[in-house]
Amino acid sequence: MSQTVIAIDGPAASGKGTVSKAISEKLQFNYLDTGKLYRAIGAKYLEGYPPVDAAQSLDSNDLDKYDLKKPEIAQAASEVASIPEVRAALLEFQRNFSQKMPGAVLDGRDIGTIVCPNAKIKIFLTASLEARAKRRFIELYKHDKEISFETILKQIRERDKRDQTRSSSPMVAASDAKKFDTSELTITEAVDKVFSYIQTKL
Repeated sequence: MSQTVIAIDGPAASGKGTVSKAISEKLQFNYLDTGKLYRAIGAKYLEGYPPVDAAQSLDSNDLDKYDLKKPEIAQAASEVASIPEVRAALLEFQRNFSQKMPGAVLDGRDIGTIVCPNAKIKIFLTASLEARAKRRFIELYKHDKEISFETILKQIRERDKRDQTRSSSPMVAASDAKKFDTSELTITEAVDKVFSYIQTKL
């Protein structure tokens, strides 16, 4: 099989990370959760690092150094992701990763439009705001019993707005991306649907 890039984009808690990881394992492709890069920069930013410096000095150790699932880090990630210089600093890292053999699955918000516009396969996952907030609430409640569903709903709504309206690489489905709504799907169903589509394109 020749080197293949699979771009999977979508908003927060749409299932793209879970689906992307499962797809990469099925195909034995390399996998990059690009959101992790921005969350690591967000974590460094909260520690006092200027965002652009944090992006330019980012190394793989930073991805394991922090609890990147914390809501405050996710919010900081969204803020630093709106800075054009931060996105530019990470672009080369992501593009180099996409060229790994035998193939690569990258998930994010601008993979199919900016990072890998020539990706062989482009997927855009979405789900209703309520479905996504419920997923994130269930995930976070395990670690923080004080968190409320309303808080998560508000955070995701704000995150969507930032992602969709930022001037640099706003989140939008590529014109040639296949769209899947995962609102009513289980993880297994979402993975199966996306994988079935990918198999028709390989």
